[in-house]
Amino acid sequence: MVQVNSNYLKLKAGYLFPEISRRVNTFCESNKEASLIRLGIGDVTEPLPQACCKAMKAAIDEMGTNAGFRGYGPEQGYLWLREAIAENDFKKRGCAISAEEIFVSDGSKCDSSNILDILGAGNRIAVTDPVYPVYVDSNVMAGRTGDASLTGHYEGLSYIALNAENGFKAELPSEPVDLIYLCFPNNPTGAVASKEQLINWVTFAKEHNSLILFDAAYESFIQDPLLPHSIFEIQGAKDCAIEFRSFSKNAGFTGTRCAYTVIPKCLQGKTVKGDEIDLWSLWNRRQSTKFNGVSYIVQRGAEAVYSLEGQSQTKNLVSFYMENAAIIREKLTVAGYKVYGGENAPYVWIESPNGMDSWGFFDFLLNKANIVGTPGSGFGAAGEGYFRLSAFNSRNNVEEAMRRIASI
Repeated sequence: MVQVNSNYLKLKAGYLFPEISRRVNTFCESNKEASLIRLGIGDVTEPLPQACCKAMKAAIDEMGTNAGFRGYGPEQGYLWLREAIAENDFKKRGCAISAEEIFVSDGSKCDSSNILDILGAGNRIAVTDPVYPVYVDSNVMAGRTGDASLTGHYEGLSYIALNAENGFKAELPSEPVDLIYLCFPNNPTGAVASKEQLINWVTFAKEHNSLILFDAAYESFIQDPLLPHSIFEIQGAKDCAIEFRSFSKNAGFTGTRCAYTVIPKCLQGKTVKGDEIDLWSLWNRRQSTKFNGVSYIVQRGAEAVYSLEGQSQTKNLVSFYMENAAIIREKLTVAGYKVYGGENAPYVWIESPNGMDSWGFFDFLLNKANIVGTPGSGFGAAGEGYFRLSAFNSRNNVEEAMRRIASI
């Protein structure tokens, strides 16, 4: 009989969002008339920018002609999209990132998992706690951790607590580590990292030959002009960091699927024999072998994000969701909740009231207000006692959800 990958058996009961779906489905079976408002999963609700739609429609028309038809595209992504990304997302912010260092993909979730393909199994790994579950679960699946303890922490991982006591600032590890997962603006807490904090992380990484895996999927939601949007705004980061970006939230591409990863050509790793090798070549080989690229049609849609029309429309989308976040923060604060985040990120992080645990507060809101959120404990042990609400929804739903919460 075929053997399975037993590392999957080390995963906790289930990935966070399927478990939420299970509980919601059970509730709906017994409460068929309930009108649910979902502020849990970070999925967008507003239509795609018209600039992107027009570009994709034009690309479809091209594909229907002999002259415009395209088959397999370049695995790294079409050059015209990578050049637009390099110019608008990096060079305009003073980052010396070239189109050659950008790899277009179908999602930063995929890339942050697949990057393990080119990294050795013996690396010491640090993650924040709470954390986006994919960082931890992908390492568990790949056999890079031991079993989970009673607290939910996995053997072999170093955890960096993010909580109210430390102002949700990721403190440097007390011991050297090889891989460091950072996400700012942070999912789930909504916390941000200042330039000074990122300088400290880059300094630490260079001193210990560490690699920072920097998830900047929510950078477009930063409102404070003093905050960095990219790890590559920090001098020396090209020698110690990989950055993941996405069109999912700023342009509504959660279902359309387009993202990219930046791997500087100067970034080095080492073999088991101690020889240095550039990570760009390894990732390029990985993508060329296991990935056929994002469709031409979708990449034309992503390119339109950088047009004047696209920039205006995506800015309006971001502003809409951040206005939702401001409403959630304000109404919950007035209702007596302790809230964090929501100022430079589309997530609001709430302390569970009256000593409730995270799943207890989930069930409370589901049953009393018919609202679906995300229990903080699903993001790690340090998330216990907290709860995440997402600003990704219609204005009417957000306002109605806050009215319901204030009334219970």
